[in-house]
Amino acid sequence: MEHFAPHLTSVFEGYYSKFDLPSGGHIALIISTVPKATTNPPHMVSFTYYPASGTPIFQREHWVSDIKRITTGPDHAFELRVPGLGSMTCDADSTTTYDLSCPEWTLQGMTVGRAPWSASKCTPEGWLVHLPLPLHWHVHTLASSCAFLLRIPNIDLPSADGKGCATVHQEKNWAHSFPAAHVWIQARDRDRGICLAGGKILGMTAYVLGYRSRDLNIDFLPPFALSIPIPFFFNLSLSPFMGVKIDWETRTFEICMSGLWRRLVLRAKAPKENGWFGLGCPFEEGHRRNFCTESFLAAVEVEIWERGWWGSWREVRRERFEGASLEFGGEYFPETGVKRD
Repeated sequence: MEHFAPHLTSVFEGYYSKFDLPSGGHIALIISTVPKATTNPPHMVSFTYYPASGTPIFQREHWVSDIKRITTGPDHAFELRVPGLGSMTCDADSTTTYDLSCPEWTLQGMTVGRAPWSASKCTPEGWLVHLPLPLHWHVHTLASSCAFLLRIPNIDLPSADGKGCATVHQEKNWAHSFPAAHVWIQARDRDRGICLAGGKILGMTAYVLGYRSRDLNIDFLPPFALSIPIPFFFNLSLSPFMGVKIDWETRTFEICMSGLWRRLVLRAKAPKENGWFGLGCPFEEGHRRNFCTESFLAAVEVEIWERGWWGSWREVRRERFEGASLEFGGEYFPETGVKRD
């Protein structure tokens, strides 16, 4: 809970909630603040309603006057208060209440229960969370039930998405700024799921990944998910445990990470022509508009291998997730910064 609570001394702080709705559609809600922004907008509330087909997408970005981060009780209970729009509150037991409304959309909801990153680690970064990195990433819940009420007067909203029970995935980022290039992936199917984030940071390429299931839970993070450039050798890097392929043109991402006893291969691909929406990202000067793009129509394939005592690898699991999240940002997104209507 302490990592989800506000970090008032950080340059920026952003909260991300993804709602999986009864119709198969989604909501992406971002509440992000750069309190001492110099040139770009400092405070953003981004609301995206994403239908099951991926089109048409309803999105509104609100560049609000302020986002107040208020401690409301012991054990890191807090409230994000947005003047003129509403609030998101999180109790000590992680119950989160959403109460946001404007003429164009209304979202109210309350979560029940929490599925933390793992029983042994309270945050994906593990020991890395204590380092002064340019960016920190925390997953607060992989899946929480949420009773919700949704209104968007100007679109034909499916009846199932007006009121009911959704599943919510909650994350946050904080520290100095987003990296120059990044990829984010999230997929969930009942008690199975996978989540990955990473990209270019401190001159290196690093990722954090977690695979979850009822009987198998796997984590990868640096040094096993790290690539270090070799000085004076163009495009060469030292990466004995990880290989990555990123291709924006085909909207594909592939990564292979190996530890001493396990290897995981992840492949993600999303349709090229539709289902993408842009998002602003926080930097020291404020939010850069359309810095990344995201799809909820991705397919994710996962292979898991185990090493035997004699050094040979054998495949122990292969599965596929549909309707997954795939995000490209910065240098991995060639259209970054392009103004969209």
